[in-house]
Amino acid sequence: MSDETGIQETPAGSPGTPHPDPLRLFGTTWVTHDNGYALRRIAASIGSLAAAIASCLVLRFAYEGLQIADTGSFVTVLVVAMFAICSALAFRHTWDGFTQRPDPDRQASLRGLLAIGFVGSLLAYFFRSLTEAPGEKLHREEYEAALDRHEKRTTRRTRNPSKMRRRA
Repeated sequence: MSDETGIQETPAGSPGTPHPDPLRLFGTTWVTHDNGYALRRIAASIGSLAAAIASCLVLRFAYEGLQIADTGSFVTVLVVAMFAICSALAFRHTWDGFTQRPDPDRQASLRGLLAIGFVGSLLAYFFRSLTEAPGEKLHREEYEAALDRHEKRTTRRTRNPSKMRRRA
């Protein structure tokens, strides 16, 4: 079972204890930064940067294809501007997604734009993985809030209320 934030509140341990959601590529190592967390961050950084570089090379080949096809400067400028603007918007959207839950309706409507601006998303993933696991801050806030809610629900009184004296 999980609430709206995705924090699971069932299996293992004591019943109802919140368990952290796993992050892509990191699992639950982000909670205590153990089991190769640093190596995973380094691998995520290198991998996302390599993918961004390879993507730029593919876009360069597409640009050269436009030049060979002699489509004209207007089409070339239009395509370059489209990829630049979509990449900037995808970067911003992906970066914001690391600190707050994205709206599912907005996410669905931006799917095409994010697909075109994939280089921006890869670069956002690269820069975020230099400081933390992408999405770690958001998941940590939600996990700590779930732990606080759980603790408030499970704290017991220190005295038996039936033995308390009534005031006159």
